[in-house]
Formats: sequence, C-alpha cells, structure tokens
Amino acid sequence: MRILVADCSAQYSGRLNASLPRAKRVLLIKADSSCLIFSEIGSYKPLNWMCAPCTIKEFEPDADGEDSALPTVEGDDAGVQKILRVSASKSSDVLTITLYEVYSDQSFELGQDPGLVKDGVEDHLQYYLAQQIERIGEGAKLVRREFPTAVGPVDIMAIDGEGQHVAIEIKRNGGIDGVEQLTRYVELLNRDPLLAPVRGMFAAQTITPQARVLAEDRGFECLILDYEEMKGAESGEITLF
Repeated sequence: MRILVADCSAQYSGRLNASLPRAKRVLLIKADSSCLIFSEIGSYKPLNWMCAPCTIKEFEPDADGEDSALPTVEGDDAGVQKILRVSASKSSDVLTITLYEVYSDQSFELGQDPGLVKDGVEDHLQYYLAQQIERIGEGAKLVRREFPTAVGPVDIMAIDGEGQHVAIEIKRNGGIDGVEQLTRYVELLNRDPLLAPVRGMFAAQTITPQARVLAEDRGFECLILDYEEMKGAESGEITLF
C-alpha cells in the first residue's frame, strides 16, 4: 500500500463530474490500484475514490507527450509536482489528482490479511444455544443444528420437555423478515406427520416491537439471547455482573 500526504486537487469525470480544490489530504493507493482520497473531516468515508479494477499512470508536469497536459482545478495550476491519473477499467470514469507539495510518500507491504473475525454473529449464537438448549425450557433436548427443509435449514430443531418439536430461528437483531422466515419453516414442518405438531421460537439478541407483535400473533415464543452470558457459561468464566 502506498500512502501519500500532499497538497492536492482532484477532478472526477464519468457518470458525474466533481472536483476537489487544493488542500492537504491523504491518498491511499492499494495493491489492486484502487485509490482513495481522505481529509480530516468525513469520518471513515473518502472524499473521492476509484475502485478496482483500474489503472494508475503518473506524470511529471513537464513530461513530453499528449498525456502531459492533464486537467487541474481551475486557478490551481502553479507549482505542480506530479499528476496521477486513475482510469476505471470497465467504464470511462477518470480521477485526475494533481499534487502540488508532497510531504510524505511511503509504500508498505501488508501481506495476506486473514479478514475480519466477528464475535457474536448468528453462527455463534446458534452454537451456544445448541450447547445450552435448556435455555428454551426445562427438559429440552437438541435434535440438530441446521435442520434441513425444502425451503432452507432451520437454525435449531429441538424437542421441549413435553416432547414437542420446536423450530428455532436465530437472529442478532430480530425483525419482521426473520418472523416471516420462521413462519415458512413451521408451516412446512407441520406437514410432516412424523414431526407435527411443531411450534416456532424466535430467538435474538434484540427483537423489534413490530417483530415481537407479529411473532406472538402467529403463536411463536420470543427468546432474548444474552451473548456475553451464554459465552461465559460455555467457558465456565465467573463474572461479577
């Protein structure tokens, strides 16, 4: 990755036209040639960018050839040190960056990134609830995770203390879409005489009021999952709160 800190201006042309007047900014140029322009404002979002696939050409202001006279923001063409032209490979979009004074220009080899590992995602909730299936009721037993149906797998199939099958749909944030998904599973499962009657349970870390009303109207039980508590119970950790 190449990181530049410089006084720069920029012009973007293609699906729309946009320009950035001269100011001190940070440029990130990644190994795939994507280019992002950042300032102190705007949180994490860049002011302008060009995503891969694209190509980058670098020019000196006095270079010979037709590409030497690239556009700059009007009135800011004095003292140009370098010009970067970033061209999209699949469209006519072009981002032209004019560098006036470069304060830092460094490159780093970052290597292979393992990617973001999320804690508390639905798969983790499913795992812990399967291990602690008694949370749905005393005497409950796990049948299996990812119970297959013709319209997709049910997150958890269990049998409650009274011997009735329970289809459990798990979400981090439970909304109406999750209730509709559970409805499809329960309706299909209840057609199987070996399983029926099957009741539904909607389990999530948070459940919207609308989803709770819909779930209860359809006869589903709602279960709030405390991920940190479930995680601590699985590891045997003793917590103060």
